[in-house]
Amino acid sequence: MRRFWAIALLFMAAACGQQPSTSSTSSTSPPGPNEPTSAPASSEAPTGSPSPETPMGGTRDPRKIAWTSATPSTDGRSLAIVWWSGVAPCTVLDRVEVEEGAKQVTVTLYEGGDPRFPDAVCIAIAMQKTTTVRLSAPLDGREVVDGARP
Repeated sequence: MRRFWAIALLFMAAACGQQPSTSSTSSTSPPGPNEPTSAPASSEAPTGSPSPETPMGGTRDPRKIAWTSATPSTDGRSLAIVWWSGVAPCTVLDRVEVEEGAKQVTVTLYEGGDPRFPDAVCIAIAMQKTTTVRLSAPLDGREVVDGARP
């Protein structure tokens, strides 16, 4: 009987690691009030790559979400933004707002729930996501600021 439960738990853990694509077009939304918005408390870095996300726009209850890193491309014309989030369809990228100034670039992510699944129930697990932000001018030494942080 122990073997049965061990195998069942193994399959459940493997299934939780799979996520359907939430890619679409347009904007991003912030995560729900009970969804994780930062990295887990573990001191170990998670394995694997962040899940690529495309803003879908029109999400339910969009809200700002803090990101953890912004890495410029080699030519400085785009940023790879990484953040911690919940799983789809409860938490999907709604939009990304970018404000470019002479000395800094402010990037604000918004997440919300996928409106196609208003009654969805999702596992409470954090996953790392990424999206690419295009800049109108090369970064060229400007500071990158998270618009969700005070």
